[in-house]
Amino acid sequence: MSIERLDAWPPARSHAPSGSTLGPPRIVGLWLWCVTALVFAMVVVGGATRLTQSGLSIVEWKPVMGVIPPLGDADWQAAFDQYKTIPQYTRLNSGMSLDEFKTIFWWEWTHRLLGRLIGAALLLPLIGFWWRGLMDRRLGLALCVIFALGGVQGGVGWWMVSSGLSERVSVSPYRLAFHLTLACLIYAMLVWTADRTMARGRAIRDQDRARKHIAMPSVRVGAALLLVAAIAQIYLGALVAGLHAGVIYNTWPLIDGYLVPPVSGLLFDVPWWRNFFENALTVQFDHRMLAYGLCMVGLIHTLNVWRQSPGGPLATGAGFTLTAILAQALIGIITLLHGVPLFLALLHQAMAVVVLTAATLHAARVLSLHAVRLEPAALLKMLD
Repeated sequence: MSIERLDAWPPARSHAPSGSTLGPPRIVGLWLWCVTALVFAMVVVGGATRLTQSGLSIVEWKPVMGVIPPLGDADWQAAFDQYKTIPQYTRLNSGMSLDEFKTIFWWEWTHRLLGRLIGAALLLPLIGFWWRGLMDRRLGLALCVIFALGGVQGGVGWWMVSSGLSERVSVSPYRLAFHLTLACLIYAMLVWTADRTMARGRAIRDQDRARKHIAMPSVRVGAALLLVAAIAQIYLGALVAGLHAGVIYNTWPLIDGYLVPPVSGLLFDVPWWRNFFENALTVQFDHRMLAYGLCMVGLIHTLNVWRQSPGGPLATGAGFTLTAILAQALIGIITLLHGVPLFLALLHQAMAVVVLTAATLHAARVLSLHAVRLEPAALLKMLD
């Protein structure tokens, strides 16, 4: 019989002796899943903030005092007057009423509030659980890294906002893509950690099957490739959003009248590498091509897992990941053909996080299965 001893990101490889506690209590895992849900909500609210052009409505960064919104008419007018000084107002929203400003303000304020709430929801229980000895050093340090990255993410968020306060009417696509991708990396790390924490003491019931999985490098490579491709696709999607490429090119399967646009349209900018970040046609074409590639890799990987482990939990995970990928591709096409309306665009972003969740869980379980140490001598006690 064999036991998983993987209670933190990245997966641990240690093996507990018989009778020992195989990881932290269940409440620690439940807490991590709650924090993960908050990050999911923040990514979705961040998408709504961008789509409603609300991200530049607060022109100051006050990590502590910023939690207090305007409390009276004078405060609201002062905040509105600050917004009137930036190019987005003078070029796009001139004549906006105070009530209209309040709408975009609340989106951005809620987005920032969620960031502060996530920080507190991660840090305070982390200190308490670690102090009480309910988590080991490895898990504690992994969560400290995630918390530190969350702090960096807050700074990156202001760095992104500041790019739209002086000359631009929107934030830099480069900074937007970096901001969203870092958020998704933090989210994936939380999903991995929460899943491995909840998996303490989970037995692999069939030792022969476990040995078989350990000998399947193609499954491990496929699962890892799906996760990396999902994150890369989110990065490209953020560039598409930052360049408004979905509104410019909103036909399918053709793009600008071609299945594959001519090189003169894809690589006209100098130096050539800028086309992959600043050319709306090239960026959306790359986004489409990676989507097709992700669907193909997902299908091949799922068939491979089903062949190697028919009916097993890994087959279920691969199938769910493939289903999420195909659903996301369909939502993306519908969103594009309808001119990127708010609801469909939000659904597309939320579904991207669902794909990332499925790919992360699947990769975590495939790679942790490879990391399992077999214990043929005896059945270890499971402490759930």
